[in-house]
Amino acid sequence: MELSLEQPQPVQAQAQIFIPPPSCRYVVISDIDDTVMRTGVANKLKMLWRLFVQDAESRIAFPGVGALYRALHDGASGQQENPMLYVSRAPWGIYDVLEEFFRLHAIPVGPILFLREWGVSWKSPLPRKAEDHKRELIHNMLALYKDLPFILIGDSGQHDPEIYRQIVDEHPGRVLAVYIRNVSRSSSRVTEIEELAKAVARVGSTLLLAADSVAMAEHAVKLGLVPPETISEVKSEKAADAGGTAQPTTRRIERSTKGETVEAVSQGELKDILETGPGTTPPSVVVEPAARGSQHGPDKEGT
Repeated sequence: MELSLEQPQPVQAQAQIFIPPPSCRYVVISDIDDTVMRTGVANKLKMLWRLFVQDAESRIAFPGVGALYRALHDGASGQQENPMLYVSRAPWGIYDVLEEFFRLHAIPVGPILFLREWGVSWKSPLPRKAEDHKRELIHNMLALYKDLPFILIGDSGQHDPEIYRQIVDEHPGRVLAVYIRNVSRSSSRVTEIEELAKAVARVGSTLLLAADSVAMAEHAVKLGLVPPETISEVKSEKAADAGGTAQPTTRRIERSTKGETVEAVSQGELKDILETGPGTTPPSVVVEPAARGSQHGPDKEGT
């Protein structure tokens, strides 16, 4: 689409329009900060430096994320063209940097990328809350793609567990899986992660606390969301990006029914895994009812 801005100065531009084809089966909504790229949102000074100073070449993608997101975009058939929607707490002013970063790492944009209008002024020196921004965008996308299920991807470092829990509660049956990159072993985040786990199990869906992109790929293959070769592709890209790092262990909280799975989380099983697991790398944890683990992804209508 050709665009023109007449005021205050004439500007011409060309925009891309993405119309999901009938072949798509689900929608992916992903955070960017500490989910696709390392920003260190828990450390404000480092985050601001990486956000406003680093160029695209200096920003670090999580190993294997490009191969994983390409597989999610292509879907199990390789030709689904599933919509990829990205939300970030960053301002629109760094759009060009993020666009170049996505290109460098061959991450499919879809081509939809949502940032924030900070609206900073002398009367309002602080930007709008990031959680309000994300929650509103996700609600809008659920309404826009009303016939498709969703996959939510985020990280454990900030507000993604709280936001995604509310989405799951308010839209039961719409979320196929929630993938949270487990970037922190901080006990301060365990309670919110537990609440998200219970909400997901209550509706018969899945929560994966993923230590790396390989764990996400393995689970997505199990649900039939991506083809089996995705695992080897993500492993190869991870090895190229990060060297010969060891594969973190995956633990499971799986019970016969939804209620029993919720009860297991309520009794502290997830908390024990997160707080007492061996090593310095957070483990991967799958929380889902047993029947959920035998599913093979969305059917032709995406249900």
